[in-house]
Amino acid sequence: MLKRLLLFVWGAVFITACAETITGKKDIYQEGSSFFIRSSAFMNDTFIPRRYTCDGDNISPELYWGDVPQGTQSFVIIMEDPDAPFGVFVHWIVYDIPYYVTTLRENLPKVSVVDGMIKQGLNDFGRIGYDGPCPPKGMPHRYFIRIYAIDIPTLGLPPGATKEDVKNAIEGHIISQTYLVGRYGR
Repeated sequence: MLKRLLLFVWGAVFITACAETITGKKDIYQEGSSFFIRSSAFMNDTFIPRRYTCDGDNISPELYWGDVPQGTQSFVIIMEDPDAPFGVFVHWIVYDIPYYVTTLRENLPKVSVVDGMIKQGLNDFGRIGYDGPCPPKGMPHRYFIRIYAIDIPTLGLPPGATKEDVKNAIEGHIISQTYLVGRYGR
């Protein structure tokens, strides 16, 4: 038993060291973190109300988060549909959210810079800001709203960045992440 445990620990250390050597970067995840994201509009793994979809008002839901990991200097939020017919579809990108902001209000303006500091990226509809669920008829889709706690105050990206730009910028800077899932179908 002790031999297996030692082998497991050695393997984990070896893999971590190799990954850091290959990428030159290392994301630090806090184990046992209670970091959370929620919405006042829907509970985790339930249906997103029509109001927040292309069939309704197409406005962003209120989001709030807490139990922020120590060392967090900013947040990034990305909303995606992994069930889209042609691969993962990005509905919303928000970045450079200061560490002291723990809520995004409902109906966040669809502009590149909100409140003079929070930036929004280009979604897969080709627009800035939030565009809600709009799946084809059939099975309901899942919508993941992921929040990343980042150890730098800004990503150094201009407004209107793509998911790829944002993901590249946060690589090696993620302290912790969590998500909220909503569902919607027609």
